[in-house]
Amino acid sequence: MKDVSYKRHLAKTITWRIVGTTDTILLSWIITGDPMLGLKIGFVEVITKMILYFFHERIWFKINLSKNGRILESRKRHFAKTITWRGLGTLDTMIISWIITGNPFTGLKIGFAELITKMILYYIHERVWYRMDYGLKERHN
Repeated sequence: MKDVSYKRHLAKTITWRIVGTTDTILLSWIITGDPMLGLKIGFVEVITKMILYFFHERIWFKINLSKNGRILESRKRHFAKTITWRGLGTLDTMIISWIITGNPFTGLKIGFAELITKMILYYIHERVWYRMDYGLKERHN
């Protein structure tokens, strides 16, 4: 497994949050029709999602998914990370959207819209970071 530093996880956290928050703001604005609600939801998420994402990265770094002594192939691992992160992230978005709008159905609409957009964006983000050496002491392929 790669020797990964906290610096790498922090950088991934920040870059993903920029992508994710932009997506949340746009989806929230489209669904509610109110750009200010989109901004409010997006800005609250910056805090909650960065914390959740950092711990998600740390947990996945410690998980050893090996089969017969071989580390799970990177695409399968990235897909599994995508699924677990999206579940956690969607739940967070739904709760925040519900609290801010006062409407649980709006929270559900925003959360379900994110299921598709965020999974695609997250998978691409994982693939880009997989190709980067930033924060790695050495690369193991």
